[in-house]
Amino acid sequence: MNPSPLPPLVIEAGRTERHYWADLWRYRELFAFLAWRDLLVRYKQTAIGVAWALLQPFLTMVVFTVFGAWLAVPTGGVPRPVFVFVALLPWQFFSASLSGASNSLVSNAHLISKVYFPRLIVPLSAVATSLVDFLISAVFLAVLMAVYGVAPGPAIVALPLFVLLAFCASLGAGLWLTALNVKYRDFRFVLPFIVQFGLYISPVAFTSDIVPERWRPLYSLNPLVGIIDGFRWSVLGQATGSLWQCVGTSAAIVTAVLFSGIWYFRRTEKTFADVI
Repeated sequence: MNPSPLPPLVIEAGRTERHYWADLWRYRELFAFLAWRDLLVRYKQTAIGVAWALLQPFLTMVVFTVFGAWLAVPTGGVPRPVFVFVALLPWQFFSASLSGASNSLVSNAHLISKVYFPRLIVPLSAVATSLVDFLISAVFLAVLMAVYGVAPGPAIVALPLFVLLAFCASLGAGLWLTALNVKYRDFRFVLPFIVQFGLYISPVAFTSDIVPERWRPLYSLNPLVGIIDGFRWSVLGQATGSLWQCVGTSAAIVTAVLFSGIWYFRRTEKTFADVI
């Protein structure tokens, strides 16, 4: 039996622009390969394997639990480790995605400068890799909740919506940073500061209810506020006074960042191979 023929390669003016989104699907195997390669590189020859996905959020949880207890930060009756770790899940996913996506094009320069494929696949695969770490941490959260006897309520069915919102926030911000990082390598030095600063202004170790009312509109401009508060509501049933206002603001900002990130990425994509 003769092997199935390869699909024809068509070269024509303007084909890349007209078929870009269809090419994303055609190159889905490349997307899977890049994501799988990143996972193998991350955990290859490590002593504790995938437990590295838990180590950083676990240590952060321990620190925030100790200081939260010392400062008597209210948790609404939820055991403090569970209270903190639920918020760390979306934050860790966002920060890891941001770090991975921002350097994805530069680290794949040898591939980008040689062959054509939709460059959007590269940061998208980096975010997908971080999603695997998120799922590993989610299993640990389930174990932690079982240990402390905390059961999720009916609102848990809304959790996938907040995961999708966190994914879109990570991808949108990652597209901006990775496109800027190709041209301005200074962003690799700015990013750690952004991530560290963002952790302290997001409701990870505290609840949004402690923020004064007059500062709430400015505070809710951080898109992670609505996402983290939404995670706590869906997993623990805790709803802050301004939950839906923050969720609506976060959804609007994430949508704007995602579409503007795609626009800027596509606008600068043609120059990547020349300047990378």
